Amino acid sequence: MSEPVMRRTRSGLTVEALHTPAFRFHSPLAKALSLFSVLSILAAAVAPVSVSAASPDAPVFAIESPKAVSSLLLDVAHAGKRLVAVGDRGHILYSDDDGKSWTQAKVPSRQMLTAVFFLDDKKGWAVGHDAQILASEDGGATWALQFQDLEREAPLLDIWFKDADTGFAVGAYGALLSTRDGGRNWEDVSDRLDNEDQYHLNAIATVKDSGLFVVGEMGSMFRSADWGETWERLEGPYEGSLFGVLGTGETGGVIAYGLRGHLFRSADFGATWETIPLSAGNGELEFGLSGGTLLPDGSLVVVGHGGSVLKSTDGGRSFKVVNRSDRLSLAAVTADDKGNLILVGQGGVRVASPTGAELGQL
Repeated sequence: MSEPVMRRTRSGLTVEALHTPAFRFHSPLAKALSLFSVLSILAAAVAPVSVSAASPDAPVFAIESPKAVSSLLLDVAHAGKRLVAVGDRGHILYSDDDGKSWTQAKVPSRQMLTAVFFLDDKKGWAVGHDAQILASEDGGATWALQFQDLEREAPLLDIWFKDADTGFAVGAYGALLSTRDGGRNWEDVSDRLDNEDQYHLNAIATVKDSGLFVVGEMGSMFRSADWGETWERLEGPYEGSLFGVLGTGETGGVIAYGLRGHLFRSADFGATWETIPLSAGNGELEFGLSGGTLLPDGSLVVVGHGGSVLKSTDGGRSFKVVNRSDRLSLAAVTADDKGNLILVGQGGVRVASPTGAELGQL
């Protein structure tokens, strides 16, 4: 199979073509639209805009639906013991029984939400299309719109907070937003990055005893040893898009992953990298990898297309791959107190065994 072909037009748009029978997409929406065989090409350039505050108009709330739990979900996180998942049409769901049942939250948005982050059992943030940033003070039961930029016409794709005041959001066309007051005000600090081509930024993560790490389109990598004040651009090991980055729990340890089963590990905060081979039973894994998590026991889990679930118990040096029988694409993962995996993606939420297989399946 040929490698992805990428080109950026004069307007700054990206066309990313996967010559793969399994899926094919043209997408600037990275994590969100990489889940499906979607053909999506934006028709006009994104004009430079200043950061705008949330609209003063009355919010339009997500429609409550019993089908929300089985709709497209793109991220899941813990708010203390509670699970919170976000996805299409502004759907945010929470569960207090390890994913057995879910309640739909009150959300002032009908946009696709791409990522969620909780600082503790109460404070959380979610991001999505229209550069929206939502915040919760009650563990995800209710949400308020903190920020949006309708003129940007592009999504935010990930969010991370250091503490109750300091946070960053990343997204399409090189967007990097920062807050110092818990999200009451957001500043566009994209110019801190050496990203003249405005490559999409797909994920942000913390690396133990090292700092912050961002990955994105065309293999772009950036690291910050001072928690976001200044950034260094790195020469990465791969020229295809990277959809996720994850600290391994070891000092300086980080993995990055993306198209066609490419996964890389660094032990020195991204200075050098090694390719981690991934076997899917009948050969090398070639499904795209979308999301991952570091579990409390130190295990790393990464998920992706075709129902792929990868688990490492040695800090990312090797992974065992399980391909789920339903083959539904997965976007994100976490675990309950028993170690069972909570998987979200195409078809909503599923609870799986610690290996990623169906509960009761060998």
